[in-house]
Amino acid sequence: MTTKDLDRFMRKVDIHTGGCWEWRAAVDKDGYGTFWLINQTRRAHRISYEGLVGPIPEGLELDHLCRNHGCVNPKHLEAVTTKVNQHRGFGVSGLNARKTHCPRGHALKGSNLKSFDLKKGERSCRTCCNDKKRAARQRMSKRSFSIVSRSASTLSLASVRY
Repeated sequence: MTTKDLDRFMRKVDIHTGGCWEWRAAVDKDGYGTFWLINQTRRAHRISYEGLVGPIPEGLELDHLCRNHGCVNPKHLEAVTTKVNQHRGFGVSGLNARKTHCPRGHALKGSNLKSFDLKKGERSCRTCCNDKKRAARQRMSKRSFSIVSRSASTLSLASVRY
């Protein structure tokens, strides 16, 4: 980035006393600042990081530590893996990753942690799953089913308990 580009970039930044450098120009649909540089539109926080810190390492992305998508302060940006970034965020995977106990108070760790699909972040409490299965089996055992059997020319109805 040239000195001229840096000057043009910084004219679009409002530096707050709280630490965030708020982007005051164009933003995309996700609230990230956009900046035209070298014949393409790029996200402003990436330009800030690359221009003031250095290149973003291969396979990493920038995480806003301040949780403000409009912030371009390189001190508020950290290069992390996608998984780390998602777990720090407030999406479903991030919220679930931070849960330590199920709604009934059982710890979500060790042998009590039941993982359905860790790539999707699906996990649950083994104790609660076992309780639900046990209750379902008890409900099924108390039901009675009617079976109609045909013998010769008559119909008979039998009640069977399982």
